[in-house]
Amino acid sequence: MPYQWSSSETSHGDVECLRLWPHRSLPRWGFAVFILITCVMFTMPLFPLLGTATLWGLLPFLVLAVWGVWYALQRSYRDGAMGEELTIGREEVHLRRTNARGPAQEWESQSYWTKVHMHPTGGPVPHYVTLKGKGREVEIGAFLSEDERKALYGEIAEALKRIGEPDPVVG
Repeated sequence: MPYQWSSSETSHGDVECLRLWPHRSLPRWGFAVFILITCVMFTMPLFPLLGTATLWGLLPFLVLAVWGVWYALQRSYRDGAMGEELTIGREEVHLRRTNARGPAQEWESQSYWTKVHMHPTGGPVPHYVTLKGKGREVEIGAFLSEDERKALYGEIAEALKRIGEPDPVVG
């Protein structure tokens, strides 16, 4: 799943951290291999034209086509450079969304009053997950798949419950 939980101890108690990111179906090495294969496939039909004026007429269009593919994939990587970080502590819940284009967005609420909701219908995506607190409701994980949002909802609810439990008395 494109998210990861971690936990740590601070002077204020336990803290649960969640980092979410969009899917990357084509890793960087796959990008390089794809561009290489595209270049090879585009040059193969040019071999019979070596030494002719027709080669020079077709070459700019083939270079433009490879550049277009490269640009489109790079744009996809830039647009996918978004993510969300949710920090759940005893006192406060903090959500930071890093957008691909535009400023980062932040939201915080007191842990005790923070609630997680799942909206099976009526949201921009099915099984829309939101956090509510301090009079605001914010989305989380909208770029995840439907099954991942369902699992995420349960995990956030469990983390909020776990963080809100009183410390065990040692004695």
